[in-house]
Amino acid sequence: MNTTPSRTTTPSTTNPPAGTTDPADGTADAVTEEAAAKDPLVKDSAKDPVTDSATEDATGTPTDAAHSGTATPEDLAGQSDDEDDDDALEPDPFDEARHGVGAGAAAVVSAALGIVALTGAWTGRVAAERETLIGQIQTSGGGSAAQQISEIYGDAWHTTALVNGVFAVLALLVGVFVLVRPAFGTPSARPQPTWIRAVALAGVALGALGVLISAGMYFDLFVSLPAAGAPAGG
Repeated sequence: MNTTPSRTTTPSTTNPPAGTTDPADGTADAVTEEAAAKDPLVKDSAKDPVTDSATEDATGTPTDAAHSGTATPEDLAGQSDDEDDDDALEPDPFDEARHGVGAGAAAVVSAALGIVALTGAWTGRVAAERETLIGQIQTSGGGSAAQQISEIYGDAWHTTALVNGVFAVLALLVGVFVLVRPAFGTPSARPQPTWIRAVALAGVALGALGVLISAGMYFDLFVSLPAAGAPAGG
């Protein structure tokens, strides 16, 4: 009879020896690899977005391609500023048309007044006819020939010269005002157009010439009044 107690062998719960593989672990790894192979989104989600974006920026391939095809708000703002600067440099046709309208009109008026001073106006003729009528009334009751010449002809001649002289002075004043206007008041960013200065200068020249002619007519410097001859003795 065997008196040695029997030994019961229990499975070891410790780690398997080196070089052996746990069947359960191998099965889990196989399942994970198969799922990763079937679903590529698992790999993409496993990536770290911060690390991957930094890596892509360092290499310059995906990030540069994205920036090259997409405009940032800063780039759009810079382009809009450049376009605004270009528009500001280009003159506005409406502003150019409005610039110098008053000065141009005054220059034309000056030249027109100078022409009227040299050719005469209907106001001068009306005033001359009035003086002629007054002279005829005054000498109707009798008077010498010299008095009749002075009242009927001389006064009408002088009145015409006076009216023309007024137009000439107005033309001279308006033309001078247009020429000296840019030197006074608020300075303008654009110079006065050349045609305005030319027309104003023509008005000044015509006005000065009209003043000289009117003065000569009024003081009988060019043509003197007719003189009555002495009556012939009988």
